Amino acid sequence: MIRVAIVDDHQLFAETLAMGLSTIPDIDVSATFGDGAELLDHLDELSVEVLVMDLEMPGLSGMEVLESGKTLPPTLIVTMHSSEDQRRQATDAGAAGFLPKASPLVDVAAAIRALAQGATLPQDTTLSEVLEAHASPVLDPRAAALTSRERELLVCLAEGTTSTADLAHQLYISEKTVKNHLASIFDKLEVADRAQAALEAIKLGVAPVRSRNANRPGGL
Repeated sequence: MIRVAIVDDHQLFAETLAMGLSTIPDIDVSATFGDGAELLDHLDELSVEVLVMDLEMPGLSGMEVLESGKTLPPTLIVTMHSSEDQRRQATDAGAAGFLPKASPLVDVAAAIRALAQGATLPQDTTLSEVLEAHASPVLDPRAAALTSRERELLVCLAEGTTSTADLAHQLYISEKTVKNHLASIFDKLEVADRAQAALEAIKLGVAPVRSRNANRPGGL
């Protein structure tokens, strides 16, 4: 799970972006800050892998944070104004990536994954290739241990089918087989019941979040 902090004075945008990122199974928004000064006040206690920050904020701007001399997590600048001069200045000051606020949520998530893995986003025509390479969630090893049938059962649970009889009917298997699969799932995901299994499946990206929105975060 990639822990992220968001720094943006535009509360609606910050909340919308945080909500969107929270639906993505390998990203967790651990903190949000309204300006650079608030971030620096809490920097010593902050434990995140990636910082997502606006440039233009009242008080202490994102650029001033970058130039503060403080040791920051890999920083992705997401800003309304994205001129070439601003990109160059932010990169020179230590930003690891730069995206406009109109970027789709899936691109922001891909950029976060790239930075978390130590990459720096290029600012040329190869940017789309880097984002595409990091477009898929990096799932927990527990998810890889699940069989295809167990994944199907977890999708059913996450969609609201919970009774043994209904699960058996939907998957065309016996109730005994359903119980065997559930026992295996509980063991692999280290959960105690069906509700916990459904929630864990969503967190791990095994079951889709139906309300997930991959549109532009600023347009929600």
